[in-house]
Amino acid sequence: MARSEPMVSGAEPEDRLLLGAPPERRPPGRERSSERPLRSAALGFLGSAGLLVLALVVLAGSPALVQVVLVGAGLVLARRSIDVAARARWGNGFDTTAALCAVWLTALVLAALLADLLPLAEGVDPGLTLREPGNLPPDLFSSHPLGTNNLSLDLLSRSIHGARVSLLTSLMAILVSLVVGGLLGILAGYLRGPFDAVVGVVTNTVLAFPALVFLIAVITTVGRPTSLSDATVKLGLALGVIATPTMARLARATTLSLAQQEFVVSARGMGASRIRVVLRELVPNVAYTLVSLALVIMAVLILAEGSLSFLGLGLQPPSPSWGNMIADGQETAVLREQPYIPLVPGAFMFLTVFSFNRLGERLRTLTDRS
Repeated sequence: MARSEPMVSGAEPEDRLLLGAPPERRPPGRERSSERPLRSAALGFLGSAGLLVLALVVLAGSPALVQVVLVGAGLVLARRSIDVAARARWGNGFDTTAALCAVWLTALVLAALLADLLPLAEGVDPGLTLREPGNLPPDLFSSHPLGTNNLSLDLLSRSIHGARVSLLTSLMAILVSLVVGGLLGILAGYLRGPFDAVVGVVTNTVLAFPALVFLIAVITTVGRPTSLSDATVKLGLALGVIATPTMARLARATTLSLAQQEFVVSARGMGASRIRVVLRELVPNVAYTLVSLALVIMAVLILAEGSLSFLGLGLQPPSPSWGNMIADGQETAVLREQPYIPLVPGAFMFLTVFSFNRLGERLRTLTDRS
């Protein structure tokens, strides 16, 4: 009678050897399955690098449309490669687009904060560039990688300095709307009665009034901003008034649903005052929802600030802002001969607005799940 082999099908490799069983053989494809995504990502990176080198170096003097198509294809391939590598490392739940948006915003904020320390060409004072040629096309291997405008000011430097205006103005507006609108909405949803009716009338009135007309009236009354701090205060407060009703209505709706939850009812049953219930129970939970909306509203406020600057109601040239930089290229001759003058700040604004929208949606998804 043959001697039976020990039952070691689920044992570790070392245990199988000690028990006298042969080592478990795995299918040949299983060991290589985890390496395939990484190899595909590496090939994708090489392909994207080749397309970028072909567009920016080999075909440097070719038509702009050809370069744009090749650069776009290279960026799409690079994004796909990053997605493959990230999903192989962190699983299919990894959001590559949101991660890239976070990287862009982090890099933009750091560049805006450290703009005076970075080795950038002159982009603010036209008196320092009088002897330099203007309207230089983009050249990544020169001192002006994104080109210059008609005053010989570097577009990369101006775009980074202009980010300060958009980010600080929208941040000021968001803080105003969060504090004022959030508090009014929470009190209206919790107290109800006449206070809720008054807040509803005020918010509906502000929402019904044309936002652009209101902003033009405010800037005409207080005067156009002349510096970065002046633009942050004037434009930030004006845009904060526009964003406050949206925050108030969301805070009120969230408070109405939370006011019936067990933890709020229990706090009231234990004798907690209204102020304590609002500050300890409602504000932290409502703020959790408002923050996700704040990122989306911040994207809208960046566009609003850019629109005001484009119309000449924001920070005045030569001080840079994305809006007045785009306005520099509104003439037909500039759009035909130097399209990069409005496209460079437009690309900065597009990527920033898209990033805030994407991160806001991602954060809202996470809060809904929780």
